[in-house]
Amino acid sequence: MISVTDKAIDRIKELRETEGRSSDQNIRVSVKGGGCSGLMYDLSFDAAVLPSDEVFEDKGVKILVDKKSLLYLLGTVLDFSDGLNGKGFQFINPNASRTCGCGESFSV
Repeated sequence: MISVTDKAIDRIKELRETEGRSSDQNIRVSVKGGGCSGLMYDLSFDAAVLPSDEVFEDKGVKILVDKKSLLYLLGTVLDFSDGLNGKGFQFINPNASRTCGCGESFSV
């Protein structure tokens, strides 16, 4: 399962509104090769639910994850930070053995 913090939900709702997206636009989380640690997170809006997707719902937000990415993301918490050290979504991933300084890539 992937969960979402209240701060991340607030930011997702704000982005939907400012980008003119409807509530049927779900959050797609995936893992792709790249970054300084080998794997990168990808976060986007997507209305299409593919047959190969796992669908999670947390606090009213649907999260779509393809089966390949799910292996790397189980137990991950999606958070949002707007502090002095940077602003953006953060992935708190218990499966990551190493992360880069910016937090956008990881390895297992």
